[in-house]
Formats: sequence, C-alpha cells, structure tokens
Amino acid sequence: MSTPVTEPTPQAVRTATPPPQGGYRSTKVRRQRVRAAWLFLAPMLVALALVAGWPLLRTFYFSFTDASLSDTAGAAFIGIENYLVYDDGVWYGLLTDPVWWTSVWNTLYFSAVSVSLEVVFGVIVALLLNVEFKGRMLVRAAVLIPWAIPTIVSAKMWAWMLNDQFGIINHLLMAIGIIDTPIAWTASASYSMWAVIMVDVWKTIPFVALLVLAALQMLPKDCYEAAEVDGIHPVKVFFRVTLPLITPALLVAVIFRLLDALRVFDVIYVLTSNSTSTMTMSIYARQQLVEFQDVGYGSAASTMLFLIIALAVVIYLYLGRRQLGVDQ
Repeated sequence: MSTPVTEPTPQAVRTATPPPQGGYRSTKVRRQRVRAAWLFLAPMLVALALVAGWPLLRTFYFSFTDASLSDTAGAAFIGIENYLVYDDGVWYGLLTDPVWWTSVWNTLYFSAVSVSLEVVFGVIVALLLNVEFKGRMLVRAAVLIPWAIPTIVSAKMWAWMLNDQFGIINHLLMAIGIIDTPIAWTASASYSMWAVIMVDVWKTIPFVALLVLAALQMLPKDCYEAAEVDGIHPVKVFFRVTLPLITPALLVAVIFRLLDALRVFDVIYVLTSNSTSTMTMSIYARQQLVEFQDVGYGSAASTMLFLIIALAVVIYLYLGRRQLGVDQ
C-alpha cells in the first residue's frame, strides 16, 4: 500500500528556507562606506564652513547692528531696525526702500529673461553641434570662446562696442539703415537692461550648450532609428523623445545659471555702474557697504539677497523633482 505524497505548503517552504546570510555583512559594508564618505568629505566641509559659513554668520550679525565701515568693532545691537522700524508715524528700513524693491524686481527680471534665452539658444546650439559635419571639432572649440573670456573683460569689450559715440554696434546699425542716430545702449533707461541681458546671454550660451551637448551624446540611437523607420517628423521626435531625455541636464544647467543670475554683479556694474534702471540686489548691497559705508544696512541687504536666492533655489528644486517624478 503506497503512502500518498503531499507537497509542502508555501508557508512551510517559506519557514524552511534559511534566511540570507549576507544581510549583516551588506549592512556593515554600507556603514563602512558611509564612514569613508564622511571622512573624505570632512576637510571640504571644514574649509567650506570657514570660508563661507563664518562670513555668512557675521553678515547676519551685522544686519542687526549699526556697524559702519570705519568702526565695525564698536557696533551696537539695534534689532531689526535695518529691516523695518516705525518712528513718528513713518516706517523706515530696507523693506520700505523703493530703490531696494526696484533692485529686487530688476534681479528677478534679469534672471528670468536671461536664463530663458540661454536655455533656448543653448539647446539650439547643442543640436547644431551634435550634427556630424566637416570641421565640427573646430566649431565646438570656437563656440566656447565667449565662456572662456573673463566676465570683466567681455563686459568691458561690449561696453566699448555699445558706446553711443564710437561703438561699432551703432556704426553697423546705421550703415544698414536700421537706426538713424546713435543709441546710448548702456545709458538709456529703455535699452540698458536689454543691453546687459544681451551681453550675459552671449557669454553664457556656451555653458548651457556644453551641458546639453554632453546629454545628447549619451542618448540611445535606437530610439531615433525606430522613429525614422516609422516616419515620425523630427520636430515631434524632439519634443517626444529628445527633450524628455535631456531634461535632467537642462535642470542642472538652469540651476547653475539661476544661481549666477540672481547674484549677478560684475557684468552689470561694468556696463551701467549704479544706474537705477539696472541695479540688482548685489549692486545695491555693494553701494550701501562701500559707498555709503553703512555695514549694518548693507549686511541687511546681503542677508535678504541670500534668503531670496535660497527661496528661489528651493522652489526650483521642488518643482524639478516633481517634474522628474522623484519621490521625496
């Protein structure tokens, strides 16, 4: 008489299966890697704290004092009076200064327009440089020249070319009949902001193009081969295939350019100095600190600049994570 064979239940199989032996080992290796990472990062973090953290804390402290450039040691604590104070029925302070709010608007406007133009033209240049043609390596090297030129040098060069008396820009525009009289590009309130935006876009397009070109070089070719076989229009392929794949590189380019644009100083100061029509938050803070020698008030402006940049970056990173579908 044969005994029926019964197969073990799934619960019994799970119970009988021995637990993995590598769990503790993998956890130990992970802890060792984390400790090694912190060990290698420690010198950089210490240097960053000394170079950036300490001056930032000092700026925060001075923003609550009446410190002047000639006497920072004898500064007295005055609370938030540099930011906002009510005296004899009138509000005073940085947050009530119309020039400050003009500089905030100029900074945001400059950042939004310049970064948008740089992304659009940077992608176009990258797409052109990604096409195979004779002399492509030479063209790629030439495109990087504006980015390699120091900002002060390029700004001074454009200041000469945009001059209303001897600038070559006015000479060329008058020669082809676009304008009748020379235009003071950097001195006119109507044109000065667009002049500095043009110079900034000219200089930083290669940076965006370089990052996008690197992303384009890494794209899989089988997607494009399949799209070509199916007869899909190239424009549709760009928006449906290329653009989603290079979005991470675009986000990196935008965050770097946004940080530079929000704290812009050199190119605008060289072209238009302290002009109210193009004054940014950095130029306003420099004017209070150096020209008016009011360290407390200038530190308050610098603190607000830091907070605005930090807020803009946090919002951008949050929106970027949602765009990429990254879990929090």
